[in-house]
Amino acid sequence: MLYIGVDLGTSAVKLLLMDESGKIHNIVSKEYPLYFPNPGWSEQEPQDWLTQSIAGIKELVKDFDGSQVKGISFGGQMHGLVVLDEQDEVLRPAILWNDGRTVKETEYLNEVIGKKQLSEYTANIAFAGFTAPKILWMKEHEPDLFARIHKIMLPKDYLAYKLSGVFCTDYSDASGMLLLDVKHKCWSKEMMEICGVTETQLPKLYESYEVVGTLTEEMAEELGLSQDVKIIAGAGDNAAAAVGTGTVGDGRCNISLGTSGTIFISSRNFSVDGNNALHSFDHADGYYHLMGCMLSAASCNKWWMDEILKTKEYQKEQEEIAKLGENQVFYLPYLMGERSPHNDPSARAAFIGMTMDTTREEMTQAVLEGVAFGLRDSLEVARSLGIQIERTKICGGGARSPLWKKIIANVMNLKVDVIESEEGPGYGAAILAAVGCGEYENVETAVDKFVHVVETVEPDPEIVDKYEEQYKKFKKYYPALKGLF
Repeated sequence: MLYIGVDLGTSAVKLLLMDESGKIHNIVSKEYPLYFPNPGWSEQEPQDWLTQSIAGIKELVKDFDGSQVKGISFGGQMHGLVVLDEQDEVLRPAILWNDGRTVKETEYLNEVIGKKQLSEYTANIAFAGFTAPKILWMKEHEPDLFARIHKIMLPKDYLAYKLSGVFCTDYSDASGMLLLDVKHKCWSKEMMEICGVTETQLPKLYESYEVVGTLTEEMAEELGLSQDVKIIAGAGDNAAAAVGTGTVGDGRCNISLGTSGTIFISSRNFSVDGNNALHSFDHADGYYHLMGCMLSAASCNKWWMDEILKTKEYQKEQEEIAKLGENQVFYLPYLMGERSPHNDPSARAAFIGMTMDTTREEMTQAVLEGVAFGLRDSLEVARSLGIQIERTKICGGGARSPLWKKIIANVMNLKVDVIESEEGPGYGAAILAAVGCGEYENVETAVDKFVHVVETVEPDPEIVDKYEEQYKKFKKYYPALKGLF
């Protein structure tokens, strides 16, 4: 049997073909444009996702027996607002997770409605990237379009809808909308009232591994697949990536060094930190997770390499970096503001501590270390809840750097496990498809069979101590500069 995992990212859709044993047979990637119509805005056309996904699936299976494809599932960029009218036409370009236009709406939710109330309704507070503030922005700035909204969905759910005809979402992705009562797994009546939407405008909720339907006749014909192919709900990209790295069950951790950076801790129990610095979301395994998300992670290094150093030789730029924990240059990784734990869209990136003899290597090192320190901020919040983490998996483009993995291990004082197949959300989505089609009893059983650690990066006690002192300095820089941003 074959299963398709669709990773709907910000720059491209990545499609993966996996068999029932977890072996990957093919991977296809299709890019699409990103639009910035105003400073701080970030949008995409849902039709681009669909067009490229269809083309990608066709290419993915063209050399295989299509009758063997049994299920399709998704991992998708979270928080994006996709709105359809009564004729199922997209009303406006999707407003993405990294869009910063909702500062006023976010402040209204946190300060007027109040963080305490929001946490009671949803287990979370408002962040500029979340979906609810975007809905309020539409209500204020595009009232005519707002009045025509018939369906509200998330990016990956648009694909599921077009493939199956079923208006659905899953709990993990819905958790990032600020419309879901995360603890009780239902839409929050209070939040719907605040946003001026009704439950009929919101999708039906499913567990990530549940079957929502099958391919429509039209789509089956288009893709050259059977109409019996099951469509499985899927998950938000971070939850799907966690499945792909085996971060399910109780007390497991995954660090993602993608465009954004996350630290993801799975749990069988629901919990919320007192300041809501971490997101408290439902997980794709049917339980819960805590997540700290920084908006710029590997994208910091990409910016530094591509835009400033004007080079694509990423590995070469890191070859001369040897002394860890001794760098006197610090970098604040807030290129697009910051989410966890500061929740400050106005925060900005900065280099601190440069002198006449500061080198190119030291500044490159500072970028890598700044991202690690930013992730550590979220880890410290988890530790304050009594959560003890000794090791973590790692994924994302940044995880391909041996140096960055070493920095992460020592800044966090965690053993960093590298897995055999690091395909993130696409692999997790394919696993969810296999579980949904009955190949495995549950998500934990599947990942225990599929996910294998091939290397562990151990922290060095001497370097850990040095980074401990550096982290104390790093923690002081954001509060000192906050008033200037």
